[in-house]
Amino acid sequence: MERKPLPIGIEDFKRLIDDEYYFVDKTLMIKELIESQTIVGLFTRPRRFGKTLNMSMIQHFFEKAEESNAYLFDGLKISEYPECMKYQGQYPVISVSLKSMKQGSYKDAFRMFKVLISREYDRHKNVLNSDKISDSEKELFNSILNQKAEDVSYLDSIKFLSDTMAKYHNKNVIILIDEYDVPLENAFHQGFYNDMVNLIRSVFESALKTNPSLDRAFLTGCLRVSRESIFTGLNNLDIFTIISPMFTDSFGFTPDEITNILKYYNLEDKADEIKEWYDGYLFGDTQIYNPWSTINHIKNLTANPNYPCKPYWSNTSSNEIVKRLIEESNDRTKNTIEELINGTPVKAQIFEDVTYGTIDINSEYIWSFLLFTGYLKVISYEIIGDETYYEMVIPNTEIKSIYKNTIRAWFTKKLNADSRKDILEAILNADAEKLEDLLCTWMTDTISCFDERENFYHGFVAGLVSGFNGYVVVSNRESGNGRFDLVVKQRSKWHYAAILEFKIVDKFNQMLNACDEALQQIEDKDYEASLRDEQYENIAKLGICFCQKRCRVKSGGIDRFEY
Repeated sequence: MERKPLPIGIEDFKRLIDDEYYFVDKTLMIKELIESQTIVGLFTRPRRFGKTLNMSMIQHFFEKAEESNAYLFDGLKISEYPECMKYQGQYPVISVSLKSMKQGSYKDAFRMFKVLISREYDRHKNVLNSDKISDSEKELFNSILNQKAEDVSYLDSIKFLSDTMAKYHNKNVIILIDEYDVPLENAFHQGFYNDMVNLIRSVFESALKTNPSLDRAFLTGCLRVSRESIFTGLNNLDIFTIISPMFTDSFGFTPDEITNILKYYNLEDKADEIKEWYDGYLFGDTQIYNPWSTINHIKNLTANPNYPCKPYWSNTSSNEIVKRLIEESNDRTKNTIEELINGTPVKAQIFEDVTYGTIDINSEYIWSFLLFTGYLKVISYEIIGDETYYEMVIPNTEIKSIYKNTIRAWFTKKLNADSRKDILEAILNADAEKLEDLLCTWMTDTISCFDERENFYHGFVAGLVSGFNGYVVVSNRESGNGRFDLVVKQRSKWHYAAILEFKIVDKFNQMLNACDEALQQIEDKDYEASLRDEQYENIAKLGICFCQKRCRVKSGGIDRFEY
């Protein structure tokens, strides 16, 4: 049986239907939109959760096109509701996506905005053939279409287009703005956030606040718009976040939808691993899978049924915020991240109006940001007085791996920024007191993944002693009657080497004894054997024990050899 292809990267609803891609039917979102009587609605969901495809679906449903799009909805859920289908193809629609506004300067970002507006004007240039549009309006229309208008004209460009379209069609306009906050996020990272806020505020206020040509408008983004920064005075704005009770199943895949996909592609046996890696989100009270990661993995499974799960979502733009959080976090935040990775919930208030510009103002906002961008999920809440506190955890294995990979990258960056020569010297000189002090300092500053304790501690020390010119680090190699944990040795000379053996305990009062056991193991297993074979002259021996963020070190001295 030939199966439909998966729509990876397909964000055009018409193409998806015409080319017969597999479609998870979300058309009942349209019914909910109509019944809600929303005038201006903002939908906030994490990146790559189907926002753009849904906006394209909404456009093709409502838009009055030269050729009817009604056939696109044949057999879909919305077609079963004639009271909704009467709205199909009845409205002029303006559709603008801001997701490509990711330039490095405000000047270039504004230039891109002009390009995007010009393209939408070009889509509706048939209004120029109408006598309903005055000559002066046609002149302004053409100047914006050709990107020759004065900059100030673009601040009002969406409203002006809606005015001309309303005149032409004799009907008010639906406005769709997809990924409204991409330019804001980019500007936040690039350093021109306030300029971008001013631009977006001017455009949105004219188009959505006092626009007699507007029928309704829908926007999507990751974060909700702060009324104070963008929508001053806009009283008809409905915001549907991931904790709202409406439109809970409109974005992402529900468990039933995942079951149907897996059955269609004959992959029912992969349900558990897909759930572990890509499930775990909660929108309202609805359980949701990450759609981007799920369909990418299912596509790989159709080619190779043994293909392992991996993080497909790891290169989304909002990862920059996680990276920044880890790099700039204080001790309290670092400890909370450690607890999250190790399965302990974080308890915090949720600020639904968090914006990119407020993240640095209040450190508590970061948990709200991580929730709305898909890096946390709510598992419970508690009302204390007039305040609500939410318990949140990492949603799934994919997101956990993103935290860990980001931490590893941060640790590598931190290593590269520090000489660490004092650590190497302490090891080669078997200076237990100095090495213990240095390791404890680094442990305090580091975000630890204690759910992989042994691997973490081993990698932690290996990272600290790696990268020195003239030295090589060897892990878990056979020597004598066993395998040592770590050896540091000169590469081209044979003067100095050191053997490090690690122990991990659960109680602090066990640490010194564990160090003694590590040193005894070096002797009993004769880990020096391979180094003697290579004729190293000075071999230091160190027993190191870890317990949470504490470290103890004992020295076994330096064995000196003459060959």
